[in-house]
Order: sequence, then C-alpha cells, then structure tokens
Amino acid sequence: MSDEFDEFDDDLRQPADAETLLRQAVDMISTAKAMPLSSSVLMPRDDLLDVLEAALDSLPEELRQARWLLREREEFMAEKQREADAVLEDVKAQAERMVSRTELVRQARTTAAKILEEADESARRMRHEAEDFCDQKLAGMEIVLGRVLKTVAAGREKLQPALEDPDAPNQLEEIEVEDDIFFDQDQL
Repeated sequence: MSDEFDEFDDDLRQPADAETLLRQAVDMISTAKAMPLSSSVLMPRDDLLDVLEAALDSLPEELRQARWLLREREEFMAEKQREADAVLEDVKAQAERMVSRTELVRQARTTAAKILEEADESARRMRHEAEDFCDQKLAGMEIVLGRVLKTVAAGREKLQPALEDPDAPNQLEEIEVEDDIFFDQDQL
C-alpha cells in the first residue's frame, strides 16, 4: 500500500474511520490514469483493495458506536418523555384540584345563597304569623275589654242615683245585672 493512502491519519496516527478510507478509495479511482481510447482506468489493485478492506474493518466498530449512540438517544428520549408525562399528569391533577376547588366554592356559594333565601322567607313567614296571632289576640282582648267597659259603665250608671241621694233605701239590691254584659273568658 502506498503512503498516500495509509490507513492511519497523519495528524493523529489513529486508525482512519470508514468514511476517510472510502474517500481515499474514491480519490484513488478519480485520480487514476485512464486507458487510451477507453473510459476504463488503470490503477493498482492491491492498493485499492487494502483501502477498501480497512474501511470494511472499521465499519463494524463505527456501526456498534452508532447503534450505542442511537440506543442512548432513545433511552434519553424515553426518560425525558416519562418526565414530561409525569409533569403533565401533575399539571392535570393540579388543574383538576383547582377546578374542583372552584366548583366547590361555586356550589358552596350557591348553597349559601339558597339557605339565606330560605331563611329570609321563613323569617318573613314567621313574622307574618306572629303578627296575625298578636292581631287575633288583641282583637279578642278588645272585644273583652269592650264588654268589661260596658259592664263598668252600666254599673256606674246604676250606682249614680244611689250616690246622689244618701237617704234613699239601698238600691244595690235592686240592681239587676244582665248576664250578657258580664265577662266570660271562656267565650273567646
């Protein structure tokens, strides 16, 4: 093999990678001398075969490294996807909690408003019932007091002539009290 197409890079003295070796083979073919009156080229077979065999030998290592890098990349991407999914689940759960809290607050406000409305209605109803009850009792008392007042007035009228004439016989015995002017609380 010639020095120009050595399988080692001159700068680092490390084995050349497959791409470099394949480019050397392409350069060898493109710079080879053409045969007269033909498109065929004349080149040293051993040199070209050495370069191609070195490229083939380096391919398995590079493929293994490429596969390893691809596997590492896939594992990295899978891990990042799992992390992203976990973050997304956390965000969804938090959003659901926030919506749930908001919904609970809305329901609590609705329930509180309904309870207040019912309490106001109940208070109004109870106030009206109490007012009606008091009005009925006062009306009954008014009737009773009216009767008592009539009885007192009638009694005073009958006592009036007896108080004016002290020599007059006792007229208290003569006072007849009408039954209908007496107070009877059971009649209410």
